[in-house]
Amino acid sequence: MMSRTEALNNKIVLITGASRGLGKAIALEYALCGCELHLVARNGRALAPVIEEISSKCSDVSVYSWQCDLSDKEDILRLTSALSARTSVDILVNCAGVFPVNTLLDTALEEYERCWNVNVTAPFLLMRELAGGMVGRGWGRIINIASSSAYGGSPKTSVYCATKHALLGFSRSLYKELKEYGVRVQCISPGSIQTEMGRDVEKMGQDFDTFMTPTEVAEYIVYNSSFDGNLVAEEVRLNRMFIQ
Repeated sequence: MMSRTEALNNKIVLITGASRGLGKAIALEYALCGCELHLVARNGRALAPVIEEISSKCSDVSVYSWQCDLSDKEDILRLTSALSARTSVDILVNCAGVFPVNTLLDTALEEYERCWNVNVTAPFLLMRELAGGMVGRGWGRIINIASSSAYGGSPKTSVYCATKHALLGFSRSLYKELKEYGVRVQCISPGSIQTEMGRDVEKMGQDFDTFMTPTEVAEYIVYNSSFDGNLVAEEVRLNRMFIQ
């Protein structure tokens, strides 16, 4: 009997923010499912050790790297144009994000705009440019990585929280818009994770040791994306057992 994740075998996956943290963990999980991977990072060289690790564990998986500054709209469009000329993406994972920590009075417009561009505009452009192919094939997954901050707010993170609220709203609407074409839009909102970004959260008084690991979050995301029947979890919150 075929295991559930075998349904993902040979699917083509694009993952942003794939050079570290949760993005890297998601890439490893999809590789274990036999997917072809297209990994995106602002620093293309940072993807080399990720690809090496994936190749050592899954030698038969094809992995490609793409350098793209997700705060630059033109760079994103160059990426999607090059991708479309080469392949058709089945699964898009919008994982890249920035996490500015600042009071409202100390937040520069440039910091606000960069956070909005990376966390919201980049997913919008990638979804707009790649969803058409999924619709045409009658199958697709768009996975937007939001945050527990999509459901709440906290001091010094107002800009970040605003972008994650926006990504959640985007996902809710597109789920309804695209589901009739076989394209499932799923918004996953994890709490704090043991990543470099998590270290910034730790500075706000939380216990890093209680944070979720990137691997367990990635395992859930990939497994969730494998369901292909009548059941769908379009909006999921992932929280820690203990918050200190």
